[in-house]
Amino acid sequence: MGNRAGERPSGPKCVAIVGPFASGKTTLLEAILARTGAIARQNPVSSGNTVGDHSPEARAHAMSVEASFATVEFMGESITFVDCPGSIEFAFEAMPVLAACDVALVVAEADEKKLPQLQLIMRELDRQGIPRMLFLNKVDKATEGVRATLKMLQQASSTPLLLRQIPLRKDGIVVGSIDLALERAYIYQEHAASAIAHIPDDEKAREIEARFSMLETLADHDDALMEQLLEEIEPPRDVIFDDLSADLRAGLVTPVLIGAAEKGNGVLRLLKAIRHDGPDVASTGRRLGLEDGDQPVLQVMKTIHTPHGGKLSVARVLAGAVADAAELVEPGGNTGRVSGLYRLMGKEQVKIARADAGETAALGKLDDIATGATLSAIKSAVPALVELAPVPPVYALALRPRDRKDEVKLSTSLQRLAEEDPSLRVAQNQETGETLLSGNGEMHLRVAAERLASKYQIVVDASRPSVPYAETIRNAATQRGRHKKQSGGHGQFGDVVLDIRPLPRGAGFEFTDTITGGVVPKQYIPSVEAGVRDYLRSGPLGFPVIDVAVNLSDGSYHAVDSSDMAFQQAGRLAMKEGMAACSPVLLEPIMKVEVQTPSDTTARVTAIVSQRRGQILGFDARPEWPGWDVVEAMMPQSEIADLIVELRSATAGVASYTARFDHMSELTGRLADAVLNEQGRAA
Repeated sequence: MGNRAGERPSGPKCVAIVGPFASGKTTLLEAILARTGAIARQNPVSSGNTVGDHSPEARAHAMSVEASFATVEFMGESITFVDCPGSIEFAFEAMPVLAACDVALVVAEADEKKLPQLQLIMRELDRQGIPRMLFLNKVDKATEGVRATLKMLQQASSTPLLLRQIPLRKDGIVVGSIDLALERAYIYQEHAASAIAHIPDDEKAREIEARFSMLETLADHDDALMEQLLEEIEPPRDVIFDDLSADLRAGLVTPVLIGAAEKGNGVLRLLKAIRHDGPDVASTGRRLGLEDGDQPVLQVMKTIHTPHGGKLSVARVLAGAVADAAELVEPGGNTGRVSGLYRLMGKEQVKIARADAGETAALGKLDDIATGATLSAIKSAVPALVELAPVPPVYALALRPRDRKDEVKLSTSLQRLAEEDPSLRVAQNQETGETLLSGNGEMHLRVAAERLASKYQIVVDASRPSVPYAETIRNAATQRGRHKKQSGGHGQFGDVVLDIRPLPRGAGFEFTDTITGGVVPKQYIPSVEAGVRDYLRSGPLGFPVIDVAVNLSDGSYHAVDSSDMAFQQAGRLAMKEGMAACSPVLLEPIMKVEVQTPSDTTARVTAIVSQRRGQILGFDARPEWPGWDVVEAMMPQSEIADLIVELRSATAGVASYTARFDHMSELTGRLADAVLNEQGRAA
């Protein structure tokens, strides 16, 4: 490949900070802001005063629950950092951010228990083709050597983890780092720039070995460098830096830098690596398939509904420039005029006149534009560059406002929450009247409920969604139903004989007639069917009746008193009296479930599923996911409501599942009695 000088990226950058839960992402952002002078001093997360995690919900739970944006100036360039949540329950926040960012900064630590979480993150970076760097955090607290740690972390990465720095120790304590490209030592100084030092003599051999290993990896993609190494020629330093930058941008390696974000150690070297080596917006545009041009093109990364300023669409300008009052369009045809343009620093907004290519800005009042939308000038519209696919929900709650006057307001507020977080699903169950909110876990929905209270002043009571039980019959019966009423003037008369019999599971409902001789006139037969169907909405056990056939075989009528209403009522009466003789039985929905889990927790997962009356169908390796399995099972829907809570507890927080309806199955005995007792109380 040769020397690749002259290709260095430049201009405003956007960096997504990602990593496992509690790896130190928000702390690192705070350290970056302090080091660049964006804030006066670095605040610990425990202070509740950080730029990231600024929402009441994030501070209440001491965890990131949404993406936070902050823009800094460093060495004459603008860099926007986006602090993304680490919990799998809020993982969707990162997806639209990653799509439009230049590089992902993965924050990790020497903790093997977090390896499955790291693997999920790296898989998403692979899926979207995002270049990435890794910041090995908390090196001051690590008990393992850095090379052993990288060997462990390599299991989660599809690209080689390329160590750029090694720790400098004194009396067993990490006091600094050695930069392998610069061949220079740095002594850490808490919350200050490191002091440059000579590499100690007793560290020379370790530095030479680590540096050669780094160069060997770079030489895999640079024939000239490989020849120099084979001939033991010291390669020029600019060649090394060019290769580091080119290989990062091409996604061939994951450079690894080290430090301790809590003390601000290693932050300056990290910033320089991002500035010098990170891809620029032109590279990102090419990755997304954007053709070169100078017309404005933006990608929406997040939607925010502010208490007083209305809706903000946080977007990356991929090409051209956007100014206040600009008219923009998305491929679906929705248009909007920008009303206010802002740079974000956490919850703070600074008004700006325009945003140029590479910059990230919040655009006001684009009411019809959703997260993930591609925006462009109306006269030169471009197709969508990104397609978001929210993960299937794994947890649901039925919500009702504590104050009934909030019922209408609740629907609007939930829709706004779902605009801000498209991984939330809002639905109305027409049968039960329940308002259902679905998402990625218990904490995900808890935060949503808290936002309803804090943002929209709606307090809700939450419960498990109703399980759609049904009933059917085991035996056949024939029953007459006669409705006769005389109260002066025309009376009411309808008389029918119904043959009721069970159908195979899944056959539904069937109505026929074998009337001869006009004993029930043809115009009344649909009325009989209407009466039967009305009854089947709630059978003898109190649930909808399915898989039943009803035949109208006989009856009689009165020339004056018969009517549609009378025959409807006769049909209902025949069903009510006849169904009791047909041995009604309760049915519960059975779901086909697929659980995705790390292989070392498969046994625990199968035990959990079995304890919940699940029938294990088998398990197999998860396609293209080394070290993961897929467990297949049939499970009653009633056992799935909080399944994800137990699965995540058993799998270091990373298991997930999909479920789809498969069939209805008979439920008898103690469990059926409990359902029927509950139904009786509800009635």
